[in-house]
Amino acid sequence: MYETTYLRAHTLDDALAWLREHEDARPLSGGMTLIPTLKQRLAAPSHLIDLTRIEAMRGIAVDGGVLRVGALTKHAEVAASPVVASAIPALAQLANVIADPQVRNRGTMGGSVANNDPAADYPSAVLALGAHVETSQRRIAADDYFIDTFETALEPGELVTGFAYPIPLRAAYAKLRQPASGYAVVGVFIAQFADAIRVAVTGAGASVFRWLDAERALAAELSEAALDSLTMDPGVLPDDDNGSSAYRAHLIQTYTRRALRTLLAQPPRDLA
Repeated sequence: MYETTYLRAHTLDDALAWLREHEDARPLSGGMTLIPTLKQRLAAPSHLIDLTRIEAMRGIAVDGGVLRVGALTKHAEVAASPVVASAIPALAQLANVIADPQVRNRGTMGGSVANNDPAADYPSAVLALGAHVETSQRRIAADDYFIDTFETALEPGELVTGFAYPIPLRAAYAKLRQPASGYAVVGVFIAQFADAIRVAVTGAGASVFRWLDAERALAAELSEAALDSLTMDPGVLPDDDNGSSAYRAHLIQTYTRRALRTLLAQPPRDLA
């Protein structure tokens, strides 16, 4: 690791001021991606701004039909939360299959979504649920937030502070885990709302994306039969040493079916 200066922020204002003051500073929450990056000498921030003591960026609550989760909420806290389990059980289940216990007890939702690793789990939930990413400056709709590999709509010095998830009628997540890392080889999150079905895919592309053909088919008929005539175009998927585009396309189709089966096995939520 290169030499760096460690600063611990106790308020959001402190963190933002330090980020403005030090151009090459980096925020630190769980550190599950940043610390390995520093160890491999792939990054050399002048300052590390520790966010973990900022209480305003913590917490889980339901407010007006929306599940609100603070950016510093750890994966294990999401997985164990009775509030999340009641509002969006699929989100709790997703959190419980992230990586391994060590990562789940250190990593945070905000850090994962800010990093936007193409094989991360949370982006699929954020996108499928049509969540808003709340930052130190604004609210960003999920459809506008994810740009490309490790690239988001965040501006320099802008911090993710929390998430607002609309509560669906029902939702489900299905994932093929990479055996060593626990990352998603492919993960599919399906969310059903009163007026829409949203299907988000992670692990199989440069960034999380919506499978719009599947959404249209399931909106017309919410059944496995609706997927029978669908194929994912391999031409829009990566083809590399980690897996061919045809293999990735097959996995997307397979895990979309698995997620749909789980969703259909649940009774729809009564939001009246």
